[in-house]
Amino acid sequence: MNPLETKITNLADQVNDLKKNGLYLYYRELDSAQDAEMSENGRKILMFGSNSYLGLSNHPEVKEAAIKAIEKYGTGVSGSRLANGNLKIHRVLEERLASFLGKEDVVVVSTGFQANLAAIPALTDRSSFLLLDKLCHASILEAAALSLGTKLKFAHNDSTGLEKRLQQCEKDALKLIVTEGVFSMDGDIPDLPETVALARKHDAMVIVDDAHATGVLGEKGRGSGSHFGISDQIDVITGTFSKSFGALGGFVAANKEIINIIKHSARAQIFSAGLQPASVATVLKALDIIETQPELIERLWDNTRYALKAIAKMGLDTGKSVTPIIPIYIRDEFKTYLLAKKLYDEGIFVNPVVSPATSPETSLIRFSIMATHKKTQIDFVLERIQYHLSQI
Repeated sequence: MNPLETKITNLADQVNDLKKNGLYLYYRELDSAQDAEMSENGRKILMFGSNSYLGLSNHPEVKEAAIKAIEKYGTGVSGSRLANGNLKIHRVLEERLASFLGKEDVVVVSTGFQANLAAIPALTDRSSFLLLDKLCHASILEAAALSLGTKLKFAHNDSTGLEKRLQQCEKDALKLIVTEGVFSMDGDIPDLPETVALARKHDAMVIVDDAHATGVLGEKGRGSGSHFGISDQIDVITGTFSKSFGALGGFVAANKEIINIIKHSARAQIFSAGLQPASVATVLKALDIIETQPELIERLWDNTRYALKAIAKMGLDTGKSVTPIIPIYIRDEFKTYLLAKKLYDEGIFVNPVVSPATSPETSLIRFSIMATHKKTQIDFVLERIQYHLSQI
């Protein structure tokens, strides 16, 4: 068999094996809006696997804003923003986001994945060095693969390892340190002040993917830089609208010169259609709510602290998570699948995370908290997790 045939056969075997054992838990078909409680063919589902941290994807004002945008602008822009697909509301959103994030400028792109694909290759060349946290998101790794620069990984959140990598770089070369504000599987936060200090020491730049930090960390959800009080020292922030903002799309925030490079040379931006009007309007309204209703973020963190404390009392391992992303480490792939399936059969949606998303020995249940969860729902789900873990 050729390599493609081998890949097809291996994947088919894996999927068929999971289906045969009743453990295939991907592409589950839900039929209601993302919220703490959803439905599947009329069956109630408690959602503890969503990234809609503030519950805004089903907020009535947000939905109304999207409807009005479609009525005015239609469903899409039918071209790249460089050409014919640039709307005034795109720029309105960019200016709002720049102010919100404390950056000079922003460019809005069509997905969060695309934000990294646009920024990283556009800013680097063959003489550049990319220093990547080993657990960086797939979009960062794909962006790095597209870059012509030299890639150097360092152990997760390891400042000593990062400095060793910096010392391997040519002194006068462009050096980009890339990390995340909140890591999407482990739920931990890096020591950004130390990262920034090392960057300044070695004349490097810092790129932070705040996909899971925007709307969650910092003053009024302004992200990881705000959380540490160093927003002005982070050179580039990338992020998404598919989490706290409840929409689709992404952004890159930086100084005007960097944004100008991305707007005019990033292939992921200039050869892709502009963000659809409904998502632009959704994010604008979500920003209004985030800035004027701080109780939403307070509720999210109240639920997060409550869940983390309860899980700790159960004696379960959540690693170093201090955020609404709570990994419950099972450290056995079969048991991880089995637990997720037993919970789903009872109307509880959690995400099993196994290889290749993580190593087999760190397989986990990704337990996600939302501002719209009730503590009684959290209690019920944790009780069922504890029960099933005692049985498998």
